[in-house]
Amino acid sequence: MDAFCRLSGLDPLWDWNRTWYTANPDLTQCFQNTVLVWVPCIYLWLLAPFYCLHLYCHDCGRIRMSCLCTVKMVLGFLLASFGFVEFFYILLERSQEIQQHMVFLLSPIIRSMTVILALCIIQLERIRGCRSSVFLFLFWVLAVVCSLVPLRAKIQLAMDEGIASDIVRYLAFFSYFTIQLAQLFLCCFADQPPEGKPVLEKNPCPVKDASFLSKILFWWFTGLVVKGYRTPLVAEDLWTLREEDTSHKIISDLEEDWTDECAKLQKQEKDLASGVALGSRLPDQAQLLRKLQKEQSSGFFLLRALARKFGPYFLTGTLCIIFHDAFMFAIPQVLSLLLDFMRDEDAPLWKGYFYATLMFLLSCLQSVFNHQYMYTCFTVGMRVKTAVMGLVYRKSLVINSASRRTCTVGEIVNLVSADTQKLMDFVVYFNAVWLAPIEIALCLFFLWQHLGPSALAGIATVILIFPLNGFIAKKRSKLQEIQMKFMDGRIRLMNEILNGIKILKFYAWEKAFLEQVLGHREKELKALKKSQILYSISIASFNSSSFLIAFAMFGVYVTLDDRNVLDAQKVFVSMALINILKTPLSQLPFAISTTMQAMVSLRRLGKYLCSEELKVDNVSKAPLSSDGEDVVIENGTFSWSAEGPPCLKRISIRVPRGALVAVVGHVGSGKSSLLSAMLGETEKRSGRVTVKGSVAYVPQQAWIQNDTVQDNIIFGREKLKTWYHRVLEACALLPDLDILPAGDATEIGEKGLNLSGGQKQRVSLARAVYRKADVYLMDDPLSAVDAHVGQHIFDKVIGPKGVLRDKTRILVTHGMSFLPQADLILVLGDGEITESGSYQELLSRHGAFADFIHTFASTERKESAIQRAGSRRSNARLSMVDFMPFSRDLSQEQLIGGDTTNTNLQNMEPVSETDQEQVPEDLGKLTEADKARTGRVALAMYKKYFKTIGLAIIIPIVFLYAFQQGASLAYNYWLSVWADDPIVNGTQSDTDLKLTVFGALGFVQGIAIFGTTVAISICGIIASRKLHTDLLINVLRSPMSFFESTPSGNLLNRFAKEIDAIDCMVPDGLKMMLNYVFKLMEVCIIVLMATPFAAVVLLPLAFLYAFVQSFYVATSCQLRRLEAVSRSPIYTHFNETVQGASVIRAFGEQSRFILQANERVDFNQTSYFPRFVATRWLAVNLEFVGNGVVLAAAILSVMGKGTLSPGIVGLAVSHSLQVTGILSWIVRSWTDVENNIVSVERVNEYAETAKEASWSIEGSSLPLAWPQRGTIEFQDYGLQYRKGLELALKGITLQIHERERVGIVGRTGAGKSSLALGIFRILEAAKGKIFIDGVNIADIGLHDLRSRITIIPQDPVLFSGSLRMNLDPFDTYTDEEIWRSLELAHLKNFISNLPDKLNHECSEGGENLSLGQRQLVCLARALLRKTKILVLDEATAAVDLETDTLIQSTIRTQFEDCTVLTVAHRLNTIMDYTRVIVMDRGHISEMDSPANLIAQRGQFYRMCRESGLI
Repeated sequence: MDAFCRLSGLDPLWDWNRTWYTANPDLTQCFQNTVLVWVPCIYLWLLAPFYCLHLYCHDCGRIRMSCLCTVKMVLGFLLASFGFVEFFYILLERSQEIQQHMVFLLSPIIRSMTVILALCIIQLERIRGCRSSVFLFLFWVLAVVCSLVPLRAKIQLAMDEGIASDIVRYLAFFSYFTIQLAQLFLCCFADQPPEGKPVLEKNPCPVKDASFLSKILFWWFTGLVVKGYRTPLVAEDLWTLREEDTSHKIISDLEEDWTDECAKLQKQEKDLASGVALGSRLPDQAQLLRKLQKEQSSGFFLLRALARKFGPYFLTGTLCIIFHDAFMFAIPQVLSLLLDFMRDEDAPLWKGYFYATLMFLLSCLQSVFNHQYMYTCFTVGMRVKTAVMGLVYRKSLVINSASRRTCTVGEIVNLVSADTQKLMDFVVYFNAVWLAPIEIALCLFFLWQHLGPSALAGIATVILIFPLNGFIAKKRSKLQEIQMKFMDGRIRLMNEILNGIKILKFYAWEKAFLEQVLGHREKELKALKKSQILYSISIASFNSSSFLIAFAMFGVYVTLDDRNVLDAQKVFVSMALINILKTPLSQLPFAISTTMQAMVSLRRLGKYLCSEELKVDNVSKAPLSSDGEDVVIENGTFSWSAEGPPCLKRISIRVPRGALVAVVGHVGSGKSSLLSAMLGETEKRSGRVTVKGSVAYVPQQAWIQNDTVQDNIIFGREKLKTWYHRVLEACALLPDLDILPAGDATEIGEKGLNLSGGQKQRVSLARAVYRKADVYLMDDPLSAVDAHVGQHIFDKVIGPKGVLRDKTRILVTHGMSFLPQADLILVLGDGEITESGSYQELLSRHGAFADFIHTFASTERKESAIQRAGSRRSNARLSMVDFMPFSRDLSQEQLIGGDTTNTNLQNMEPVSETDQEQVPEDLGKLTEADKARTGRVALAMYKKYFKTIGLAIIIPIVFLYAFQQGASLAYNYWLSVWADDPIVNGTQSDTDLKLTVFGALGFVQGIAIFGTTVAISICGIIASRKLHTDLLINVLRSPMSFFESTPSGNLLNRFAKEIDAIDCMVPDGLKMMLNYVFKLMEVCIIVLMATPFAAVVLLPLAFLYAFVQSFYVATSCQLRRLEAVSRSPIYTHFNETVQGASVIRAFGEQSRFILQANERVDFNQTSYFPRFVATRWLAVNLEFVGNGVVLAAAILSVMGKGTLSPGIVGLAVSHSLQVTGILSWIVRSWTDVENNIVSVERVNEYAETAKEASWSIEGSSLPLAWPQRGTIEFQDYGLQYRKGLELALKGITLQIHERERVGIVGRTGAGKSSLALGIFRILEAAKGKIFIDGVNIADIGLHDLRSRITIIPQDPVLFSGSLRMNLDPFDTYTDEEIWRSLELAHLKNFISNLPDKLNHECSEGGENLSLGQRQLVCLARALLRKTKILVLDEATAAVDLETDTLIQSTIRTQFEDCTVLTVAHRLNTIMDYTRVIVMDRGHISEMDSPANLIAQRGQFYRMCRESGLI
């Protein structure tokens, strides 16, 4: 190269004396004209082929020629022409001595050819749809940087010689440089989107339109931040998800992978199974090992599937973190050079400025790469969350009942909330697992260079700190598992409490369950406290780690040899390296524990995702065929699980097309199991099941979605108006719709909260009828409805003249009156078909069925079919007149059993006929969606939180922090004094004293850190215990109306996610924030001590910082709120789906529900995505502020070179290097605290809602045995569901004497249940009073009242726990008393045959008992309490006639000395009562003994005729 330059008469390529050892540095002419020109060209030519290949593989559509592209092309041609002009100019002017000008000749031609290549690439990018080019951006950056040196030289020359000497050359060069700058500037903008792609999204994410520079600095996000600062963000402001982030895109790709992985796993299972010799049973330990092995491998397979999908994108992030590390390690080397410069008195000043600028640039590049990495990680984390949620949701639709029983709804919701969060953390910290050890090794290598073998002392310290933290991490993960277990238990219990809240209120059991929840909570907090104390030791050892390592290394270094002196360079470069070392040291244990937790979560998810699915071949589906048999079971044996006992044996059925088959049998004889077998919900052990055509299913307990009535019935089909109306009419729903506030647009609460049992069942039936399916499987749909409504539905829908007359119908029923019309009756007993045949055949056989009918049907059959002529007339009348709603406000019919209507509904006026059509949108709204608060978090929330802790604890903590930082400042300053100590004869004096003081200060700091962290953790636990207890009491003390209008998902979210945030996130955030705020104060003090002039720079930077921060916090908090609000619907929908999976499968609606789940997850991600980008936006912008501090400290130190000692400069610069990290941590932790304090706000929300009256009244003089007689007196009693509404009960005056048995009857909405609700004060009186035994019930505590009277509700609710707990949660009765009540409730035989007897565990909601058995348990509860007043709310609905008779006779004998009120729907149950009250529109229309009322031929007489009792 030198020879080549010499040829053109230039100096050699490199000359150190010109470049480095001089006060005025410059590069040689040869270097300027060759290397500086060629570097950008070589970059472009070398990489262009690869870039073109990349463009060729990624076609995004063609971009039209835009102004931007045109300007780039024009400027490019100008640049190229400059080179050619120069080339020809030299050729012409110097043609003789061309040899001497080879360098000047080659450079312009190479330059021009390169620019032409760049223009070709611009066009190729345009054709392939690349809108912003990183590749060309870097090329122009290189070109401009390489032109800076010649530019400086040219300016210098012009100043020395004047511009006139060679004006053309100068102008050419300056124009050339300006155009290059313009090209670089234009490269910072993105081109327009490719044509041909219509923009369908209404608010697309601007990252698509962002240029490369905007992407790396996150400027594209600024718009949203500004918007959020001006007005609080709402969901509409958020961008739609990019296609690659949507559920549909992610899951469709992943599902195939996961199916393959599952197949591999099953193959592995089979190989293992076949490996075990047949017939030999594995010992228990080996079986356990096999099970664990399966869980492990399922987790590994899930990880592999996720890695295959998201790995490549994740690797680009990994590349960024490697670059980041390279820059990070370069900074201490530059610091070393800067301190060297400070020590060297002869060094020229430009070197100092050069090092200062270099440090600034390296810091900036480090920031950029770090945040690109974090952005990639969070994007991958978000996609993993979407993927896992999607897989779990899809799995929950196909999981079989045996697997479903092993995990409760709560646990499945936990999988999608807690476990997906663990996986997201894992994505962020995974790289630290392998990078941290490399970073630690590099730090120690550089330390060795400075301090020699003493660096090994540092390694020894690290090695000591590690096992301690490893041990702590292990103990903490164990404690966390224990804590999670208690938390799971607490959430499961809360879920059940919220589902059975009505029962809790009726029985006054809130306190017992309150104690249970608090018991779980205490255990949970105990584990948390231990974990936090261990964590504090961990934090203290980490925060002191830099001191401990420094102490060990410097101590060993100075004691090894007197000649080993500590100067500024050694001390502060070592300190900078130790500060770098702290990051991997602190991240490693965290990364390891996160990885461990993620492995546990992967195992849990893998186990669930690999659990047994329903076998497709359980039922062979076939299209309708002409042979006419729609359902065929041949010799079938079925069980609920593969290992369990069969629930149905030797079943053979053939159901011809269009037949009506009735299935009868005792409670628990297997009737519902038979329908499940036809649906394929049970395990088929042997035999064959064939079902032809489509299926519709009506479950025994209606499954209702939180949606409008219309959507529940249409269930995803299009609305056919006439058919829809016909279905409503047939299912007797029209009158109910008239009563509901917005007709069929009324929203139904979760699990059908605001519908009565009968209404829910009819909606469920209507959904099936609307389907127009071929085969109908109905599981006792008539049980929850009144007798006459049941008859109407049978005639209009199910019977031989009903809407479904041509369809195949299989009906499980307890109603005897319908049996004569069935084509085939199957009698089940103990899981076998004991008899089958038509009604007449079975009667003529004189078997068990015939005896049964003769005993029980005498009343019902008396006129099972009213004269044929009359029947038509009565039916016509029934649908037109009797069902007309008598009050236009809410049907509050059977609030007790059926469920209450929400109080929010009632603020509307009665809907008049004319405006019935235009239903206002929010009229039928019931549940209040979780609302996002807006604006910054109120100061009141912080006050509330700190007040909960108490000022007495807070002030000492602040002092502890100040003390801790004071110690830190002192030991750092001590170091700088030590470093400046003069070196006499190669040694320093008093090293032992210096080392001792240094050590003492450091240890004091360590102890202070431990104190502060423990104190804050304990404060956090004090606060969260109090806040949780308050929340629990507030929720349990809320009236029923609150639970109807608040979805349980929202409440569970408060108890799970929000309380979890208060437990851990708020104290952790506070710890971090206080730690870093005090650290920042220390750094500022140090920088100002060194260079007081820095205040000039620090103040504006502080203002800029505060400005950026305020922008960010407003947006970030609002985004977090929006994200939290959009999270609840995901869990609510999950909950609903898991509970209604069998219905969804039966109707074949899986794909629609999957689509809904996708929409909900995507909606949640639209606020999650900007939330984490906001953090990156802030961090990048702030770190530039922090890097400004570094630059200021360094440059001011260089300027004050004459007056400053190297020690103080080292101290100032090495500390300023930490500012960027500190600033971003302060904002992050501040935002975390602010975001998580929102949880305090959300938990506190329910403190302000309306509450019930107090549970018990102090000093109440109520006698213990009250009520002794059981008399009830209503005095002008009125009740309304909401203020301003018409009264539901109007001026009821009534006296019920002791031991009287009163039946309450009336049409839907007449106010039957309202009477019962009034007695229990579920609703308070609007006027008038109720006296029980002469005591006004409004004057006593709710628990005093509710615990002294008993109700047997319509929906039998059990809680998970022992049977004993379900009967007697307060442990007030002896075992003998409990067995006695079970015997009277006809459950003794069943329960004494159970292995655990009274300790038999009921599953969630009592699902492992049949509905009838649950009803009997409710009867046993009443028998146990044996109060003087008993209220029955159509409690016999779900029970077969035999059990019904048992219950009735038990009530007659056992409660004969009590007052009994029955809200009756089957009139035959109250025919022998002393009095019957007929309710009508909130009034008592008739009241007398049944015989007298029939004689009067009034309303009661008509009802009896309709029910076939006269």
